Amino acid sequence: MFLGHFGVAFTAKKAAPKTSLGTLVLAAQLADMLWPIFLLLGWEKVRIAPGITRVTPLDFVSYLWSHSLVAQIGWAILLGAAYFAIRRDGRGAAVVGACVPTHWLLDYIAHRPDMPLVPGGTGYGLGMWNSLPLTLAAELALFGFGLLVYLSGQRAIDRTGQFALWSLVIVLVVIYFASTFGPPPPNVLALSALAIWLTVPWAAWADRHRMPRANAGRTVT
Repeated sequence: MFLGHFGVAFTAKKAAPKTSLGTLVLAAQLADMLWPIFLLLGWEKVRIAPGITRVTPLDFVSYLWSHSLVAQIGWAILLGAAYFAIRRDGRGAAVVGACVPTHWLLDYIAHRPDMPLVPGGTGYGLGMWNSLPLTLAAELALFGFGLLVYLSGQRAIDRTGQFALWSLVIVLVVIYFASTFGPPPPNVLALSALAIWLTVPWAAWADRHRMPRANAGRTVT
């Protein structure tokens, strides 16, 4: 999954309107943001194996600390607690924490059986990536639904609010289709994958220039 995780972040804004979209993107994509760091540290491993699935050539040999369910629950508790300590917003902290393990659930649907429940445990997965049409339909549906939910609750307060959001949406869609239909990724995959961190300040920037439709006076934090 890629776009689907961003769809979760967009949807979560409805449940936590005071929480920045950037924070929600961080939560929903935390596993994929930690993953390249752990690759560079040698804690996790991946290899490029063209044809291993119809959608991606990546063989996730080991990603226990970023993608196992137990690890993601641990990261959820830490991120939710950190958010509460900074913002003193219980609702926002709960939503932020809840977003983190949704990553495991969506990846469980998409991946072949390589999603562990616990570090070092057996991998699970329904293998949606073996069907390109099904994968495209699911990714675009989740992303589109989340974006519609977000737009139903937020409106731009200036041109920056329009540009920042729609430029982010376009870039995410372009990256998704380029990675899906393009050549296998380079050997410097871990370094290029770090670029996903840019989506956090980008989403926060867009969100700062938008306001809740129901309560224009509410401050977004």
